[in-house]
Amino acid sequence: MLQITETEVAQRQEFDNPWWAASATKDEGVAQMPRRLYFQPFLNLLLDKKTKRAVVLLGPRRVGKTVMVQQAIQALCSQGVPGNQILYLSLDTPVYTGLSMEKLMLLFAKKFGHLKGKELFIFFDEVQYLSLWEVHLKSLVDSYPQYRFCVTGSSAAALRLKSKESGAGRFTDFLLPPLTFAEYLDFVGKTKTLIMPTESDLDKYYSTINIKELNEEFINYLNFGGYPEAVFNDTIRQDSGRFIKSDIIEKVLLRDLPSLYGIQDIQELNRLFTSVAYNTGNEVSLEDLAKSSGVAKNTLKRYLEYLEAAFLIRRVDRIDRAAHRFKRATTFKVYLTNPSMRAALFGYVQDGVEAMGALVETAIYSQWFHADIFEHLYYARWNTGEIDLVSLTKEGSPGWVTEVKWSDRPASDNSLMDSLVDFWKDHKIEDTPMITTKTITGVKDYRGCKVEMLPSALLAYTLGKNILRHKSLRSKGLA
Repeated sequence: MLQITETEVAQRQEFDNPWWAASATKDEGVAQMPRRLYFQPFLNLLLDKKTKRAVVLLGPRRVGKTVMVQQAIQALCSQGVPGNQILYLSLDTPVYTGLSMEKLMLLFAKKFGHLKGKELFIFFDEVQYLSLWEVHLKSLVDSYPQYRFCVTGSSAAALRLKSKESGAGRFTDFLLPPLTFAEYLDFVGKTKTLIMPTESDLDKYYSTINIKELNEEFINYLNFGGYPEAVFNDTIRQDSGRFIKSDIIEKVLLRDLPSLYGIQDIQELNRLFTSVAYNTGNEVSLEDLAKSSGVAKNTLKRYLEYLEAAFLIRRVDRIDRAAHRFKRATTFKVYLTNPSMRAALFGYVQDGVEAMGALVETAIYSQWFHADIFEHLYYARWNTGEIDLVSLTKEGSPGWVTEVKWSDRPASDNSLMDSLVDFWKDHKIEDTPMITTKTITGVKDYRGCKVEMLPSALLAYTLGKNILRHKSLRSKGLA
């Protein structure tokens, strides 16, 4: 029986690493792709010599993880790192089957005569194809402290689980979620024409040159804007539902999660996700979900955890008017990590449909998924009122409040602000409360409280932009 030779493996490595050649030029396809706002924090982490840890690049399918790795390699080369000190391997390549990570790495080191103390950059893509990759990676980090390791893969739930189980003190997880609205506008080339420059203060809200066109792009974002391929590819964009459904949702539901958690009834999981997706942005209970999906409550709880691990959904807990959390939470809100998943399942959403309010709220929350404080976000509901977004401090007191609307009614209907003002007064919150609108920007004085009004699209842009600016500054040690 014929066996794959080391020569064939070496030839494949050379093919996958064109920057080894002295005459190598940039991959124009990668060079022309705009960089995500996450790129600089990711590169800074790769270059951080103080932490002897591997970077585990996590995220749902099709958000651009492999492209960002390729862009990082180009950046390393442009900063003077010799190409022959960088190794990229996609472990789903057939000739690598059966070979360990260390064996593949040592073949590379042997080719160029690299010693153990040399600073090398090693990228393992599609790492889920290697059994016990986390054990092998941990050993490599310990054995080769001068090497910088990065792994990524398309099965986000598997990577997250294995990283937590085996990577304590050895791995640093880096999450790459779907596109923010700010990134989407950059990708379609509309930022300069629609967004007015603001001061460097990260707490300032942005303004727009044309709110009508900005809202049109915001609706596009709701429908297909979370995934780079859907933004750039006309064919995919025209049938984004099939692309998102088949390449992102179904592969997770039908393959990743069942293989990882041993789920037998795949259709049961699919029914639950369909029910959750349809109700994104709405309050649900375990009883209602069990009825609508036909999944037993105990099983349902596990499935919700699995869907969160796969970065498909996030749950948000409820507090009452006193800002108290419930010891036994029977109701909560569930949000898709990107609103375009709902459009993929149930059809393109146009302005004016009933689902718009919940999708806009989902989009606002999806910008906050990128922030470290997300774990401190809640919604408030009591007998006579509710608020969509409440941030609690570490001490448990409300820090700020926001009500999300896709309407200009707040400018004329004061009753829409009652819950917001009641809660703000009860807790003597220092920050100005906010209610979003469709097109109106301003401040309204109501019941002795100044309520800020801002279009939902502008809030989504501001959040996505400023949260990632904070991340970038922190990665440089400047914030």
